[in-house]
Amino acid sequence: MTDENRAKLRSLLAAYAERQASAQLSSTAADAAAQRKRRSCADRLRNIVRPVLDEFMAELKTAGHDASTRDHTDRDDAYPSVALSFTPRVRTAQTPETALASALMFKYDPRRGILVQRDVKLSPAKGRVVTATGDRLGTIGVDAVSAQWVETKTLTFVEDVLKAN
Repeated sequence: MTDENRAKLRSLLAAYAERQASAQLSSTAADAAAQRKRRSCADRLRNIVRPVLDEFMAELKTAGHDASTRDHTDRDDAYPSVALSFTPRVRTAQTPETALASALMFKYDPRRGILVQRDVKLSPAKGRVVTATGDRLGTIGVDAVSAQWVETKTLTFVEDVLKAN
């Protein structure tokens, strides 16, 4: 290899190393910003959404239904989320308990903010094929989440589950 080609090769390798170093610095900054946004969303889910879901769970249990909440806001291996599971109970002698558990999930979506998704299970006792009607109830920016918005989405979910069963 000639000295001229060796010098050209070294300059190409040096330019490549500089590009890679600057790309790593900018991706590290982007990763840190994404982590901050994720933690901010987890705090919102934990401090605004979860208390509302806990209130609904308590009311549903008082009325004799099965309900529970799940909180995945402190996990590092998944996007933060909280959920309400609800199984309507009919306690009469003529109808056995055949309702299935439905779920309402509030979860972080890095592109949209907080995504609300529901999975309403239809009662097989009504003679229908048991299928899920999972769909989105909406999205909202992380900073715009309010207890009133969560209550509205949760009330719509409970109403739809009761209608389906």
